[in-house]
Amino acid sequence: MLNLPNFLTLVRILTIPFFLGYLAYHRYTGALIIFMFGAITDLLDGLAARWLRQETRLGAYLDPVADKLLVFSSYVMLGSIEAIPIWLVVTVVMRDVFILLGWAIIFYQIGERLEVRPTLIGKGSTMLQLATLAAALISLHDPSLLPALVLNGLIAATAAATMLSGIQYLYRGFIWLQNRTPLTPSDR
Repeated sequence: MLNLPNFLTLVRILTIPFFLGYLAYHRYTGALIIFMFGAITDLLDGLAARWLRQETRLGAYLDPVADKLLVFSSYVMLGSIEAIPIWLVVTVVMRDVFILLGWAIIFYQIGERLEVRPTLIGKGSTMLQLATLAAALISLHDPSLLPALVLNGLIAATAAATMLSGIQYLYRGFIWLQNRTPLTPSDR
């Protein structure tokens, strides 16, 4: 049976096509409202899971998938309409592609499942990515509400945090591999 937190996460996933449709048709106010609704459901699903003690394995996987779907699709769409720079889109998307590739390589080469736990820098990076999305949407909705300096500052901070967290995950993966893979005499 589907519990409340997982239902809220599914609702968030189902709003993504509507959000992207509003952006594609330059209906920025509608896109901003759907984005805010998604942010509220994200907050509520986490609170409900803890307060109602309904944390599930499905929810542990579904929630970050919902976040990544929103971030990936939003960044690509906002980059394509030039609301954020393409280089930032590439930075954000490639970090997660590299993390997924690293996880897949470890899984298929060693046969062990590496549990990737978010780090503080990784969580901060995701928060900045979402704040940049919100700022870009506010800017599209009404440019007078947000000075360009604020959006540009968020873009710079997001890029730095994204690259830093990518380097951190890469380092953690190498350390994990080094501790798991014994060297043979021919490797030394």
